[in-house]
Parts: sequence; C-alpha cells; structure tokens
Amino acid sequence: MIEKTIEAILDAAFSVFEDAPTATLADVALEAGVGRATLHRHFSGRDELMSALAMQAMRELDEAFEAAATDAESYTEALRLGLSAMIPLANRARFLEAGPVAETPQLAAESKRQRAEMIAAIDQAKSEGGFAADVPSPWIAESFDALLYAAWEMVKTGEATHKQAADLAWRTLTIGVGGAK
Repeated sequence: MIEKTIEAILDAAFSVFEDAPTATLADVALEAGVGRATLHRHFSGRDELMSALAMQAMRELDEAFEAAATDAESYTEALRLGLSAMIPLANRARFLEAGPVAETPQLAAESKRQRAEMIAAIDQAKSEGGFAADVPSPWIAESFDALLYAAWEMVKTGEATHKQAADLAWRTLTIGVGGAK
C-alpha cells in the first residue's frame, strides 16, 4: 500500500510539474488523490520530492536504455537504440534539465555511475569506428545529452515525431548537420 501511494504521488508530481513547474505540493497531493499530510509523510518537502523524481527519472531512462540496447550487435548500435528509447520519456525527465533539483549524495552517485557507463560505451563505439577516435568521449557524452534534450523539445512542440527526433539526433551526433567544408 505504501509503495502504491508513493508511486501515485510520483506519477502525479511528474504530470503536475510538467504542466506547471512552480506548482505547489498541495497541487501534487490533489492530483495524486491523497491529502497533504499523506504526501508529507512520504516527502518532507519540495526538495525531497524533487530528488525522488530525479532518481525515478534517472532509473526509468537507464532502464529504457538498457532494454533497448540488450540485443544490439555493437556498442554503436546500442547507443543509437538507447537514444531512441529515451525520447518517449521526455515527460519524466524534462524537468531535470529545466529546473534545479536538490543535489543529494544518492543523485550525485547515480549521475556519476550513469556518466561512467556512457563514456565506457562511447569508448567501445569509438573502437568500432562509430565515432571519430580524436573526439574526446566526454564531448560525445555531452553532445548525446544535448541532442536528447533537443529531441525532447522537438517532440513536445510537435515539430517531430519520436522517430524523426531520434533519427535527427543520431544523425547530428554521428555526422553533424554538414554543408560547410
């Protein structure tokens, strides 16, 4: 029962904060169908709730990436498939880019772990020829994140479908937008 209540609060918070980033905890409680006291029993305040949302979003992005990459034949393909799988989760992760999230040791550790895994996968993709060997892996990782965010924005505004955004993000990451020589 407690897990269902926490899940309802988190789901409501994702929805409420996506529509109104400055919404109150009372707004979240109302959307979740719980009282404010119930919400505060699980989350002492906005910072704690935002940290829980950040952890949940990071977990969901990681799980989507891993599930998509499971049957990939190369690290390069795994990165492409993982990128594509994360785009539909924009409503879960968008607020991480748009607003401040209370930094906790748990969030910092998870972020560091995910970044290390990403850089290791990029290093492997570079050894396969998927990325230029002379481009620093941290640069590619930052570019990957920025293009993921751009894809989320394009989908949100209706300028691209999930597939179009994924294809454009991957193309930009691997060959750029070209034209100039």
